[in-house]
Amino acid sequence: GAEVCGYSLNPTTNPSLYETINGDELCQSFIGDIADKQSLENAFYSFKPEIVFHLAAQPIVRIGYTNPVETYQTNVMGTVNILECVRNSNFVKSVVNVTTDKVYENKEWCWGYREDEPLDGFDPYSNSKSCSELVTHSYKKSYFDNMDLSVSTARAGNVIGGGDFAPDRIIPDCFRAVTTNSPIIVRNAKSTRPYQHVLEPLYVYLLIAQMQYENKSYSGYYNVGPDDCDCVETGDLVDLYIKHWGEGATRLDRPDNGPHEASFLKLDCSKIKKVFSWKPIWGIDSAVKYTVEWHKAYFNKQNIIDVMKNQIKLFTEGRK
Repeated sequence: GAEVCGYSLNPTTNPSLYETINGDELCQSFIGDIADKQSLENAFYSFKPEIVFHLAAQPIVRIGYTNPVETYQTNVMGTVNILECVRNSNFVKSVVNVTTDKVYENKEWCWGYREDEPLDGFDPYSNSKSCSELVTHSYKKSYFDNMDLSVSTARAGNVIGGGDFAPDRIIPDCFRAVTTNSPIIVRNAKSTRPYQHVLEPLYVYLLIAQMQYENKSYSGYYNVGPDDCDCVETGDLVDLYIKHWGEGATRLDRPDNGPHEASFLKLDCSKIKKVFSWKPIWGIDSAVKYTVEWHKAYFNKQNIIDVMKNQIKLFTEGRK
């Protein structure tokens, strides 16, 4: 029943999820860059949103290394531009800024980071998202706490699921490999990450937006990740993909001495579980199973929207 408006660049991958599901038919759409303040303002004040989800970003670690200026322009000044739109409006009631688990000063210790740990991402992407957090904190304290407005940030783990075709991400790399009868190349098999299906954080973002819309006390900073048992090594994630895909899928470990990426990262999600009585629905095996189901349906040219609606139904019913 919600009236939905999206503001984004044109899809940067081919294929893309937006074009696959005919996104223009599902919502009002503005094509623009969040770093273009005037274009963003034109769209923002045309639609007049009550609830704002900020998910726009340059989200790839390796691209951050090769193009740091654009990464900071998008992730930092883009956040400033969005919050300026919010600050100068009188119709926004709830804002959720989605950042990343990589915002923390990563000491690669064995326990999960809590929301009050120091922020200091190592590489340009991670650091720019730390800055996005700090910008949000500043605007919240300087402006929004004195307005009829609720603002939260959500620090999500590594998200997997059907529809992601981005470069330099392990699950899209799996799909590209198996559909071309190639081995899945694994760069950092021992890297441990908090992997979760995309429906998990999306549900939480909606929950945060709703609860703080109704009660400003829910505004805050929240880790959104899987249970500890679902923080797995990248090699194990690929093995799960191979198990569910079957049909001769194989893996090849090939370290490439690329730029620094954290080898161990885990979130402590106790806060959001306590505040919202939330817990993950799909563990890592289910997350990979439904991702592979989406990939096979797409590859076999099935009705992908029907597949997605069914997965959403299973998820919201708590079925694994």
